Amino acid sequence: MKEYKASTLIRASPEKIWTILTDGASWPQWDPSCEKIEGRIAPGEKLKAFTKLSPGRAFPVKVSEFVPHQKMTWSGGMPLGLFKGVRTFTLTPRGDQVEFTLHEVFSGPMLALIGGSIPDMSEAFQKFVEGLKRRAEA
Repeated sequence: MKEYKASTLIRASPEKIWTILTDGASWPQWDPSCEKIEGRIAPGEKLKAFTKLSPGRAFPVKVSEFVPHQKMTWSGGMPLGLFKGVRTFTLTPRGDQVEFTLHEVFSGPMLALIGGSIPDMSEAFQKFVEGLKRRAEA
């Protein structure tokens, strides 16, 4: 298993943060690693995420969990679970703030072969949560 995680406290309502998270077209304006998101961020929808970490390459995912203002999960990978990536966006109210956490786990039998080609996403995850915080608090 290989995983990346980043969190921050945001002074904004869960509704405002959720609106930003589910507006894929605006991601490149606040997420410095995002080239673009194709598709509609909604329950059961299929998306293509394009990242500056792997220019020109599309990462197809499905919105596999969608609990408005609380939690969203994107799942992707290879057939039969040979390789799987699961990215979870979690919003947890903490008084007058919201704790936002971005967490991704890579797993499966092919991870040993593919894992080395996955770029270190620690900095990208940190910049994602910082960008979301700036956007939501503006």
